[in-house]
Amino acid sequence: MPLFEINLSSAALGIQTAVNVVLPISVDQKALSEGDTYSYGSTKFPVLYLLHGASDDYSCWMRWSSIERYANEKGIAVVMPSADLSAYTDMKHGHNYWTYISEELPAFIEATFPVSTKREDTFAAGLSMGGYGAFKLALRKPEKFAAAASLSGALDMADRVRKDRKYDNAFGDHAMLDGTENDLFHLMTTAEGELPRLFQACGTEDFLYEDNIRFKKLAEEHSLNLTYEEEPGDHNWAYWDMKIPRVLEWL
Repeated sequence: MPLFEINLSSAALGIQTAVNVVLPISVDQKALSEGDTYSYGSTKFPVLYLLHGASDDYSCWMRWSSIERYANEKGIAVVMPSADLSAYTDMKHGHNYWTYISEELPAFIEATFPVSTKREDTFAAGLSMGGYGAFKLALRKPEKFAAAASLSGALDMADRVRKDRKYDNAFGDHAMLDGTENDLFHLMTTAEGELPRLFQACGTEDFLYEDNIRFKKLAEEHSLNLTYEEEPGDHNWAYWDMKIPRVLEWL
């Protein structure tokens, strides 16, 4: 499975940034061994934008999970960007990561790699802060994403920023997210049109478990197309590596 580690100059961020991309193997390996050229032809793969957590970067899904093997088995391209401690937002004190992740990066990927541009082939997923980012993409860009998955997601971000100052650079000092475009609970209640399917999973020993239960309850009250799973598990890579094959299967 080809792995591309890309360094690019982002206009939205105003800095250099890195992204990992893996593509499935669909070419005839026998033909390659006989000297044929390496080409995907007209193949357009479904694509998953896979987001990292608050303490991670673009490399962590490749380093700590078997996402490359899982994705190849399912025939899906996977894009893993860096987003700093941004909560996937245009930061109050920092860079415009929402614009980068939601607009600039997909445009670059679609122009560079053999991935589909169809909504039904475009997905987002992530862990912890990345789970929040994936659901924000789904609820704010429903015309682009067909489905999104959150593993151990920091889904009640409004409550998180009241308790934890680490997101001050993203949202501002003592920010109030309730009722804003960065509040998933608000987005759930105001979203219109055909919303993406959502997959939500969290371990019962996870410190974000209660956040996930609150999200699940409101999603059910508003009849969102949500698949929810829980089992024993903590906020760690053992849990996320165990669940990401399930996400790909669900997609």
